[in-house]
Amino acid sequence: MDAPALELRGLTKRLPSGERLLTILDRVDLAVAAGEFVAILGPSGSGKSTLLGLAAGLDRPSEGEVRIDGRPIQDLSEDELARLRRGRIGFVFQSFQLLPNLTALENVLLPLELAGRAGPLERARRLLGQVGLGEREHHYPVQLSGGEQQRVALARAFAPAPALLFADEPTGNLDGATGARVLETLAALRGETAATLVLVTHDPAVASLADRRIHLRDGRIERIESRSGAPAPAVVGAG
Repeated sequence: MDAPALELRGLTKRLPSGERLLTILDRVDLAVAAGEFVAILGPSGSGKSTLLGLAAGLDRPSEGEVRIDGRPIQDLSEDELARLRRGRIGFVFQSFQLLPNLTALENVLLPLELAGRAGPLERARRLLGQVGLGEREHHYPVQLSGGEQQRVALARAFAPAPALLFADEPTGNLDGATGARVLETLAALRGETAATLVLVTHDPAVASLADRRIHLRDGRIERIESRSGAPAPAVVGAG
């Protein structure tokens, strides 16, 4: 049996708060199958973004394991994590995180060049065309609207064809119509690559598109629902 694309085992994160430790995530267990779309929901402070950052190797847990394709990543060196992210992982941020001194085309080119991919310019231009920005490739982020910047960010995230994509509130800074277009773009790009998607959102309409919805509260998994709304027979966590 193939290993899950992503597996969290007893994932815990604590941070100092004055003279005590504050538990942000508390022994979370979760398995995400290859090609699955999972939405992470919960109130502010429930640990959603912390979970995403740990799963993507952007931060290290206090306890527990993160496994990608069966391989534990929490003890990898920074260089090893960087290579893993370049080759296997894409990340889309709420605040776009485009490099302001690079054009839209250069922002999409960057991960391709870092990964040493063949034909980077052709792929970057094709992706910008797919997200509807083929005529804006020489514009800098400041010259683009929020929705356009997020579509550039999607093109950049998908440029190396990652097997695993993380998205942290990708429509959180956008109005409803613009957010809907960004989601359509995300779905279209993911449909081409069959990437596994783990997305943090506060929007029930966005979450309803997922195969499973993971509800967090106080750093623990409160419940897991399938797309139908019924409880999902999955690896639940916390405790």
